Amino acid sequence: MEETGHGGGDGSHWWWALASAAQLGWGVFSYRTGGTGDCRIMPVKAFGVASLFVGAAASAGFGLLRASGIHKVDDLKEVGANIRTGLGVRPRGTG
Repeated sequence: MEETGHGGGDGSHWWWALASAAQLGWGVFSYRTGGTGDCRIMPVKAFGVASLFVGAAASAGFGLLRASGIHKVDDLKEVGANIRTGLGVRPRGTG
């Protein structure tokens, strides 16, 4: 059974990059406009702006993983094993 619509060279990493840029832009805009309006909901506004920055970082990281060809956890494990081998460290799981 083939996987449909999840990576596989379809350019989905561009959508993640676009989402990250939009969130970052919205976060910067919200930060620069400051606390206009009712001061009682300032903690909620601050949480919202912080969430935009965290979301932008998360979607940028996910897009980076997709663009580099890492689509499954097994791919990430393989990259880690290759890094360990390149550094001359024994593979995990060998006493």
